[in-house]
Amino acid sequence: MRQPQLGTRTPVLADDGADLAAALETIREIGDRAALDAAIDDAFPGSRIAITGGGSVPFEIEMQQPGLLRTLKSAELSDGTLRSLLWIAALLTPRAPPLIVLNEPETSLHPDLLPALARLIIRASRDTQIWVVSDASRLAAALAEAQTCQSIVLEKELGETRIAGQQLLDQPVWHWPAR
Repeated sequence: MRQPQLGTRTPVLADDGADLAAALETIREIGDRAALDAAIDDAFPGSRIAITGGGSVPFEIEMQQPGLLRTLKSAELSDGTLRSLLWIAALLTPRAPPLIVLNEPETSLHPDLLPALARLIIRASRDTQIWVVSDASRLAAALAEAQTCQSIVLEKELGETRIAGQQLLDQPVWHWPAR
C-alpha cells in the first residue's frame, strides 16, 4: 500500500491492502464520495487525499494536512494513518458484504483516532452487519453510543471466558433472527 500500484476499478479492497489507492479512487467514482471525504476529515481534521496517476501511470495516494507545506505521498504516511485509510476503504466499499467481522481494529491506531473509527463503523453498519471484537475501552464506549449497537461484554474468571452477567443456564443476551 505504500508503493504506487497500477490501478483498475476496485470495489472491494484486496486482503493485503495493496490496491488501497485504487479502492479509494473507486469509492470516489462509484461509491459515496461525500462519506469518503467526511471520514477522512473526521479522522484527520482539515486533511484531504488525492489519488494521482491513472492509465499507464501507477496510482498513488497523496495526503494534504493542515500545517504542512507539501503533500505527503503514501510512502511517507505513518502506519496508523495508512491503517486508518485501509479501514475507510474497507468500510465504505461500494460492494458491502452481508457481514464484516473486525478483530481488534484499533491495532496500530492512535487512541485519538478511535472515536472516528467508531463513527465510521456505525455509518457502515447501515449497509452491512458488523461484529467488532476489541479490548479498547475507548472504541467500545464510542460504539455503544449508537442506539443500534448491541454490546456483549466478556470477562475472564479463573481462566474461563464468560459473558458478563450471564450464568451458566441463562438464555444468551442476543437473539437469533427467524429465517
